[in-house]
Amino acid sequence: MSNLPEYSKNTLMDYLDLKPLDIEICDVTLRDGEQTPGVAFSKKEKIALARELDFIGVEIIEAGFPVVSPAEKDAVKEIAGMGLDSKICCLARSVIGDVDAAIDCDVDFVSIFIAMSDLHLKYKYHKSCEEMTKCAMETIEHAKDHGLGVRFAAEDATRTSIDTLKKAFLMAEEYKVDYVSIADTIGILNPSSTSYLVGEIKKTVHTPICIHCHDDLGMATANTLAAAEAGAKQLHTTVNGIGERAGNAALEEVLVALRVQYDIDRYDVSKLIDLSNMVVKYSKVLPAVNKAVVGRNAFRHESGIHVAAILEEPRTYELYSPEMVGGRRNLVVGKHTGTKALQGIIKDMGYTLERDELCNLIDKVKVCTEAKRGISRNRLEDMIREVKMHDI
Repeated sequence: MSNLPEYSKNTLMDYLDLKPLDIEICDVTLRDGEQTPGVAFSKKEKIALARELDFIGVEIIEAGFPVVSPAEKDAVKEIAGMGLDSKICCLARSVIGDVDAAIDCDVDFVSIFIAMSDLHLKYKYHKSCEEMTKCAMETIEHAKDHGLGVRFAAEDATRTSIDTLKKAFLMAEEYKVDYVSIADTIGILNPSSTSYLVGEIKKTVHTPICIHCHDDLGMATANTLAAAEAGAKQLHTTVNGIGERAGNAALEEVLVALRVQYDIDRYDVSKLIDLSNMVVKYSKVLPAVNKAVVGRNAFRHESGIHVAAILEEPRTYELYSPEMVGGRRNLVVGKHTGTKALQGIIKDMGYTLERDELCNLIDKVKVCTEAKRGISRNRLEDMIREVKMHDI
């Protein structure tokens, strides 16, 4: 087996005139991820997750929405006092009381949001854009006066006119906000429109831009990376992509893509599967079996041609090694397993079979799986013994 690096380089990137990405990660699992229907993390669970996110190297952790409840406020305050390397952020409406709750928690940043789309102004706020913007600026000023970093977020930004966004962001810039944030609240973007929107905002606004993508069209990760290429600074993620409706851009997908596609290797991706399993345990939400990076099938192989090649060199059918993200390869015996692949698998198990025995075993395997019966390692060992007994 050749001594190749832990992932394959994307040589196509060499043809693109991309500047090195100047990015940071803000993980919002503890806030937006917890808005997954039926999910509620305990304080102990939030603390454990925050510690793991910090260990991985996430720059900012959005710990919660303090005004929601005394318990939520207590958890945010506890996390803010843990002394993590990650900066701690929390959410606030454009309400002075929300900011006061953030101040009480001693967080580093507060994310103050309003929506300015016609739909939200008419059906949620029942106010004009001018009224909502004025309220937001007063809240921002209060937060800045009390020493908080401020991210000014436009909810439903992707259904808001670009001129309206620019005007509000420029106004926030005058109040010395640290970030302006584009929230694709309903996941309407695609990579092209994301790149265009971020590029247009950057023409006017000089404050670092955040991108917050939802996955309603299955493009949250792609849109997040497109925003980074266009110059967005802060990328929002959740572990396993959990969140409202179809969820958010997945932390594990974004971090692995940053490493493989853009050579950003400052995050410890070897802990991603452990972190994913922790979120599954606490949220009771299982990722899809074919979920990138952390899905049960992410490193499982059954096809005979694939397995045979992987036994000689895993890079033939794996972009990056399972070990890179803390996982393990699983070669599955099933309907599509060929003779050469099966021979390699049973050799790894410590068995050797004659040609006739191997042919008998492959027949048994195909009959078994066609009857929709799974083949575990123990079951395969039983079948090997049956074949050997038959030939005695």
